[in-house]
Amino acid sequence: MNTSLDHLPDLKKQQLQAITKIIIAAIQPEKILLFGDYTSQGWGTGFYTDRQLPVNYDILVITRPGTLRVEYEIQDMIENRCRFHTPVTIVVHDIGYVNKQIAERHYFFTMVRVEAILLYDAGTVLLAEARPLDFEAIRAIAEMDFARWHQRARAFFKTVLFAIREKELKIAVFLLHQAAEHAYQAILLVFTGYKPCTHNLDKLRRYTYRFSVGLALLFPRNTGEEDRLFRLLLQGYVDSRYNEDYTIAEEELAILTSRVEILLSMTARLCRNRLLSLDKKAGF
Repeated sequence: MNTSLDHLPDLKKQQLQAITKIIIAAIQPEKILLFGDYTSQGWGTGFYTDRQLPVNYDILVITRPGTLRVEYEIQDMIENRCRFHTPVTIVVHDIGYVNKQIAERHYFFTMVRVEAILLYDAGTVLLAEARPLDFEAIRAIAEMDFARWHQRARAFFKTVLFAIREKELKIAVFLLHQAAEHAYQAILLVFTGYKPCTHNLDKLRRYTYRFSVGLALLFPRNTGEEDRLFRLLLQGYVDSRYNEDYTIAEEELAILTSRVEILLSMTARLCRNRLLSLDKKAGF
């Protein structure tokens, strides 16, 4: 497995070294793997750089057998400690689970196994060897996932419009959150076959950055107002139902509804193009 970061500038290498130290100090992992855009020799030529958008550090943290902490707790803890200008997104799984997925030719874990850069290895347990992918099976699963998750997203969105007409704004923003969440999950499943165990829209948004510049720009959070608007949607999952102090104006809800409608359209287009790409790889 590749261990070199020589294609990255010194600042990026220093940040990744700092992130690695934070993770080791926090949980003593089995392995730490960098996947995504920063593994590529051409990482600095993509649309993120051209538009001065942040490119996430996508990191798979593989825990040792018997680790007691829940995976999402480890994920949140590490991300909270890794506050760099470059966002850090963490995926956490134990070594047994990762090796099982690689052995079963799961697309996401196989591609990580093949393409990732090894940042740390405790050396206790070996990673399974990658096997050739079955793109016909991957394509069939992706089509099924797209149909299921995008349809649910559209159904939630239709119910949003009904709730708005009924002036049930808190219900509407909760349903809008669900529509956005299901759209992001559809994209992740179709492109990677992997669905993170999170309802956090900010994480899901960051996980999908590398698939489209449009996804990165839809909720930019680059100004105080953009950040405030997105937080209203982000908080819609819990606070709109249980926090009596949560409020959202009709104008704010209208803006967010328009953005999520765009997200649904983008989801359909991106996923269908991805399915066409998988058709070619499967030899259809």
